[in-house]
Amino acid sequence: MFKKFTITDKLLFIAAFLSLVFSEILYFKGEATAAIFLGIWVPSILAFGIYLKLLNNKKND
Repeated sequence: MFKKFTITDKLLFIAAFLSLVFSEILYFKGEATAAIFLGIWVPSILAFGIYLKLLNNKKND
């Protein structure tokens, strides 16, 4: 299953995961505003990855 992922896919997934983890760390340290701001980036990073995947598929067609 993981053979289908490119290095870009893996890096974007890692970036989204790290954003989620750091957001939770900030939240439990009591910095709720910073945690929410950082947590909002998770879906944005994943959406950007989907966009790149669609562009790549369009070039291959």
